[in-house]
Amino acid sequence: MNKGFLTFLITLNSLLAFSQEGNNLAVNSSFTSEEFPIFPTCENLKSKALESCFYNKVQDFVFNNFQVPSALKQDNYKGDVKVLFEVDKTGEFKVIYVNANNEELVQETKRVFAAFPKIKPSTYDGKPTYSKYTIIINIPLKTAGQISEEAIAAAKIIKPATKPLTELDSIVYKKYTNPEFESHLNIPFSHSYYAQFDGAMNRVGSNNHTGSKPYTYAEVSKYYNLKAVNESLKKNVSSWLGRKLWNESLVEIEGEGYWFTLNAIMDLQVGKDTKSDVSYTYVNTRALNFRGGLGKQLNFTTTVFESQGRFADYYNSYARSIKPSGGNPGVVPGIGIGKEFKTNGFDFPSAEANLTYTPSKIFNFQLGYGRNFIGDGYRSLLESDGASPYPYFKMNTTFWKIKYTNTYMFLKDIRQDATVDKTYASKFMANHYLSLNVTNRLNLGFFESVIWTNSNDRGFDMAFANPIIFYRSVEFASSSKSGNALLGLTAKYKWNDQINLYGQFLLDEFSVSDMKSGEKSWKNKFGYQLGVKYYDAFKIPNLLVQLEYNHVRPYVYSHSAVITNYGHNNQSIGHQWGGNFSELIAIARYHKGRYFADAKITTGTRGLDFDTTEDSFNYGSNIYKSYDSKRPYNKGVKVGQGNKTAVFITDIQAGYLVNPATNLKLFGSLIYRSFDPTKDTEATFKQSTTWFTFGLRADVFNWYFDY
Repeated sequence: MNKGFLTFLITLNSLLAFSQEGNNLAVNSSFTSEEFPIFPTCENLKSKALESCFYNKVQDFVFNNFQVPSALKQDNYKGDVKVLFEVDKTGEFKVIYVNANNEELVQETKRVFAAFPKIKPSTYDGKPTYSKYTIIINIPLKTAGQISEEAIAAAKIIKPATKPLTELDSIVYKKYTNPEFESHLNIPFSHSYYAQFDGAMNRVGSNNHTGSKPYTYAEVSKYYNLKAVNESLKKNVSSWLGRKLWNESLVEIEGEGYWFTLNAIMDLQVGKDTKSDVSYTYVNTRALNFRGGLGKQLNFTTTVFESQGRFADYYNSYARSIKPSGGNPGVVPGIGIGKEFKTNGFDFPSAEANLTYTPSKIFNFQLGYGRNFIGDGYRSLLESDGASPYPYFKMNTTFWKIKYTNTYMFLKDIRQDATVDKTYASKFMANHYLSLNVTNRLNLGFFESVIWTNSNDRGFDMAFANPIIFYRSVEFASSSKSGNALLGLTAKYKWNDQINLYGQFLLDEFSVSDMKSGEKSWKNKFGYQLGVKYYDAFKIPNLLVQLEYNHVRPYVYSHSAVITNYGHNNQSIGHQWGGNFSELIAIARYHKGRYFADAKITTGTRGLDFDTTEDSFNYGSNIYKSYDSKRPYNKGVKVGQGNKTAVFITDIQAGYLVNPATNLKLFGSLIYRSFDPTKDTEATFKQSTTWFTFGLRADVFNWYFDY
């Protein structure tokens, strides 16, 4: 914050300003003061003499007590410190604000003013009152006698107001110090942004837990100096418009024990699907984000999005294929229900919010509307962020080598079959994830989840509110058909500071006897993930290379009762492809300063349903079909059965970070997609897409276009 803002601050508080040129003291008061505050040696003085005596005593006290930090002395530092302070009704000196380019100078100023003796306060109508003043402390220090009388005589005097400051007028704002970087607020989850500090979070011997996302700023700041990085990215601009465009939030407020920011968020994209008859694609998102902190324990954020868009043909088709009951044409993956908008477009409003309370180092409680993610990979088999936002309550318990996360989620089934009186069906999900740092290199995670619905007026089953109970036992007691329980295991091994190996195993259902027989029973529903990350790859700083393989058997995530599947808003909460697939992903991410580039190649095999009159069997890819309905065979079940489809996707993106405060990026992207089924049907057919896009986007959540 510069001196101009301090002047604005004083004006904002309706204070009287006596400003002096040079190294002098100035008074700020909004009332007709009968007398200045009185030092003992100024007792018998009046008017201008009393005023000068007050100035001189403050100046000399600072000169005699202020200790310039030794490091600055050695560097022959020259500069100044601007101070806004108050003499209250009791005559006590209180610092309100200090503007200095060195934190040691700030702390020394506060120490000196805390050492001032009490004096007689100012009076108004004969009654004690408070008054505010500014002083510029020059370094090297000067006595009052070294300040020219001419400078004092030239002081511009603004006549005082007729009444003292009210309590409301007295509110003073501090210099904004980016307190969010040390707060317990969630960092918006973006794979591209998280890659910047992923290496720092995964050093050998670090006692953190990277499997549960999103992270909080406090978690990351222990290993990666977010505030310093943010400062290093700032452009040297001084105008209000320049600072707001390149460096800062639109509104930044910080006071005693609280802070707020307000930002206009945008996602403006225009592109072209070269094989489409539609002239262009676009996204037009306007949003408002408000976040802040009240004390160190309570943080909040809320974002309201208003969006319209039209995408590449394959993406539009997928959105329409998962349309909800009630007439709306589609669900925009990861966002929500879309209404019809102009030609082949969607109008898809959305919102996200999070209220975080952290009473101690051990406990963190979150009430939110958004998405969560479990794992170290690009995909998650256990809980991904590919579905629409949902209400949730999360408890994080961190101690010793453990982080234990309990999440309770309130989901919707929006199919026609589940809709009653135009109201979508509610379902509930509870999961817990225990992450344990076994050694300096090895982390293991244990996951359990259950989904149930309001059958027999079950509602939210309070048995699952117990954070340490085994969900399987509750489901068994309630009847296994009343809910859908899954188990999972995660693992990460830090080969060294540059190479991490990670993996997941998901168990939906398992038959030991069928496994022993080796007949590949449909009951053996499981999936696994294997991956590796290479930080500062090939000795190139800030280059992350990642390779990941995902394999999910048929009928995983589905259930005998469709409503209790592992889904929300017609989308999978696990892997976005549902079941019956294998997938290999190669990713490279690079950033330097404000420049970035990401490249991703996805190749896979999916076993889709034919959904024709001749073949209407359920081959296990669509989680919104009961696994007991039209299953073609019980044995010999394998990945890729059904309409075997080869998928190949290349996604390249590069750009420039416009504003680090909002992660606003100017970017260009190219997506090439090849989709080649064994047999063309009305819904599934051979298709290739080349999709160019340019835009300006606040990167605050993940867009997944790799379907």
